[in-house]
Amino acid sequence: MKKVITYGTFDLFHYGHLRLLERAKSLGDYLIVAVSTDEFNEIKNKKCTYPFEERAEIVKAIKYVDEVIPEHNWEQKVNDIRSHKVDLFVMGSDWEGKFDELKEFCEVVYLERTPEISSSGIKTKIKHGK
Repeated sequence: MKKVITYGTFDLFHYGHLRLLERAKSLGDYLIVAVSTDEFNEIKNKKCTYPFEERAEIVKAIKYVDEVIPEHNWEQKVNDIRSHKVDLFVMGSDWEGKFDELKEFCEVVYLERTPEISSSGIKTKIKHGK
């Protein structure tokens, strides 16, 4: 069984998130998604619309997702890869090159982002009433 892992905040879940999860799952048999906790998002200076528990429940409900785990910090990725026996680490292309050091532990793939959609963009549109 080929295990795949990806990470994200998944705030204001949208079509781009769905496509990422669908494509990540297509690369293996079992998809683990690490959802950033509220505490970790504070460290990253990210303000979420929904709390961790709700974001994790939304991600768990997606048919491509087999398991959801919390992401507490940047450093946990190596431990997650080892403890879950992950074969493939997947992230969006906006992170290209940022996790290449993980190639020592598993394959690393950066998937092209879905154009013209992001949680940040949605928040900006809502803020400006567009």
